[in-house]
Amino acid sequence: MSNDQTARSGRQSPKTIATVVALPIALLAGFGFFQAMRPPAEPAPEPSVAAGPQVMPTTPVPMDAPALNERQTTVCRALLSQLPDQVRDLPRREVTAGHEQNAAYGDPALALACGGPSPSYPPTDDVFTLDGVCWHKGDGAWTTVDREVPVRVTVPAAYDQPGQWVINFSKTLIATVPHAERIPVGCGTRA
Repeated sequence: MSNDQTARSGRQSPKTIATVVALPIALLAGFGFFQAMRPPAEPAPEPSVAAGPQVMPTTPVPMDAPALNERQTTVCRALLSQLPDQVRDLPRREVTAGHEQNAAYGDPALALACGGPSPSYPPTDDVFTLDGVCWHKGDGAWTTVDREVPVRVTVPAAYDQPGQWVINFSKTLIATVPHAERIPVGCGTRA
């Protein structure tokens, strides 16, 4: 029977039926294969402190620069020269004053100020030894209490777990800022 005869009788040839059935199956199998071979989608990044717009301001971070004595100037310069260019995902930024004693990172700015008077706090306040450096937490800032020259780190409220941000400076402080003569009670052993 010719195709002409099949068409007149209203019946399809087995080849035509096989093609009509096989084509959609082949398309579905191909689609399934490509879906299976596609690399998995990367998970969405964890929200971080810097979530939101990632545009870094180009203006310097406003900071005070109190006068330092000669020893404080020497120690602070040593510290600043060893600070990293980035703390976690926060790049270092320019500061308005005290380039030899101040540093800032990210936006909102995580700020480090070296020098100035030793902190005073009630003896009943807690102090925290973080990676070998003893810190006092007060008024949004953490200040070393076991170093010859005090160092203050201001952690903006937008940053979760402020102690985990402060600890990033401990190793550099140990390497550059000598211990104070008197270590407050609760500060543990010298690092």
